[in-house]
Order: sequence, then structure tokens, then C-alpha cells
Amino acid sequence: MTAPTSGPSPRQLALRGAVVDIDRHVSSLGWDSPVLVFSLVRTAAALAASPGLAAELPDGAAESAEADPEHLLSVEQDGLPQADTLEELLAQLAWPDEVDGAAIVVERIVVPPEAEVDMPRDPQEAVAYLEAHPDRQDVRITVGVLRTGESWCALRSRTHDSDDAVAGSPDAVPGLVEALRATF
Repeated sequence: MTAPTSGPSPRQLALRGAVVDIDRHVSSLGWDSPVLVFSLVRTAAALAASPGLAAELPDGAAESAEADPEHLLSVEQDGLPQADTLEELLAQLAWPDEVDGAAIVVERIVVPPEAEVDMPRDPQEAVAYLEAHPDRQDVRITVGVLRTGESWCALRSRTHDSDDAVAGSPDAVPGLVEALRATF
């Protein structure tokens, strides 16, 4: 007989909540956004360090932090380093100890595997091929990781663009999870 599995930890629930909030925020901006990066800090710790921050937080955030010490505040990062690829960008990121986690939002084009057989090798031609493919799907990926190892991924499709159609799991995009984790 196996022991019953416990549900997600409070820390995992806080991360999932932060990733969902980021996904909803970015969704309100529309599609075709650049890569966005967010730091994640425990709201209670941020308020303890800067009590004046309470006036700048969204409604209910301070109360949520009081009720849940794991509650996370996301802070969009401006002035990201120049990079030609997502890998180059992530390789340039590093976080101070005060940052508990990070999240990244990227949009990608997905095609069925059989469509990739005819894809040109030249990167610019490949993008044009993918953009013109009749079976393409545009997907927004939001990945969050904590310094302590937890992760959460949210996936939103342009064709089913509603909050109730967002899929999520800790490891939906394992390569991006690991790349973001490496920034710590």
C-alpha cells in the first residue's frame, strides 16, 4: 500500500498563483509581445523592507501576504540586456539574494511535427515558413521558477485565448524551466 500523495506545497501554490497572474497581465497587453522577464519576491519580505510599497501594490496584495507568507510579488524587469536569442538573454541574467524566483514570458509558433520536415534551414526562411503554415498555432508560454527549485508553466493558445483555457503544470516546458533555473 502506498502512502497518499499530498497536494502542492504552499510555496508551489504561491508560484502557480504568481505565474497565472503574470499570464493574465500579459494577456491584457495582447499578442505579439516581446520577451518579458519578471523577478519574484515574497510580498511579506518586500513589505517588511519597504513599508511604503503597500500603497503601490494591487488591491488585496498586502492582505494576501499577511494571510500567506509564501505570497509572491512579480516585478517586470526593464532594460533587459541585448540578445539575439532567448538562450543568450537567459545566459546574461543573474539575481541578487533578495529575489526568490523569476518568470519569463515568450511567444512561440507551434506546428505539427510533420510540418517541420519541409522547414528551411535558414533561420529567416524558417520563420517565414512557420508564420505562413496553415496548421500553425501561436502559443504564449509563461514559466516561473523559485530559487528553492519549484516551477510552474502556463500555456495559452491564441486560438483559445481565454483565462479558463490556459493549461498549466510544473514541467510543461522543461528546457525553459531548466534555463530559467540556471539564472540563479
